[in-house]
Amino acid sequence: MLAVNELYKYYREFPAVAGVSFQVNPGEIVGLLGPNGAGKTTLLRCISGILALSAGQVAINGFDLIQNPREAKQRLAFVPEVPSLYELLTVREHLRFIAMCFNRLERYERIGDRLLLKFDLLEKADEFVATLSKGMKQKLAVACALVHDANVLLLDEPLIGIDPRGAREFKVELTEQRDAGNAILISTHLLDTAERFCDRVIILAKGKKIAEGTMEQLRAASNMAGATLEDVFLRLTEEHESAIPIFGPPPVV
Repeated sequence: MLAVNELYKYYREFPAVAGVSFQVNPGEIVGLLGPNGAGKTTLLRCISGILALSAGQVAINGFDLIQNPREAKQRLAFVPEVPSLYELLTVREHLRFIAMCFNRLERYERIGDRLLLKFDLLEKADEFVATLSKGMKQKLAVACALVHDANVLLLDEPLIGIDPRGAREFKVELTEQRDAGNAILISTHLLDTAERFCDRVIILAKGKKIAEGTMEQLRAASNMAGATLEDVFLRLTEEHESAIPIFGPPPVV
């Protein structure tokens, strides 16, 4: 459902993302890991179309993001680490507005209150978004991602600021989304959660993909039998963080 091929994002001659390729298949949760500054958020913003690619290709449900942006984005949902919400709408109005933007008003009428109830927002439904706490705003952003029936979900640190009960409900929802055949890419610093929750992980360092696979594949590749994801992650990223980066001009598109 999501295919990324040789994606580059340069800021002048600095490669924030350098030649990253991977796929996220239907019915799969893939964790996107990396130290601060590794390029995770930039990568997600490029995939979502918020940032223009310097080179490479992104395909969503077979539609090229550059050639067919409307079709590609129609079944894509992106939850940023810091949601940018319309604060002068009420919670209910905000969720309804997002559904309307994707021509999914009928779906909102059917499941809108159910989503608000699931994320403990129903009692706040008629209050302005501006009055919500950070955690409540994060929950609303997640509800908005689910209301238009996207089958490719991009999530950037979605559990930050959410209380334990909300985090549990969120994990249950994502498991249900995976079981329904959707493709999920989730960026997180919570390595223990990623180890338990994700089917595969991708590790970035200095804008490059340095590892990808299941826990067993990562342990085998790093010769660390029985190691935790934290142990594998620290070894792999330390090796690459100590390397001297070589910058050059961006590839010709």
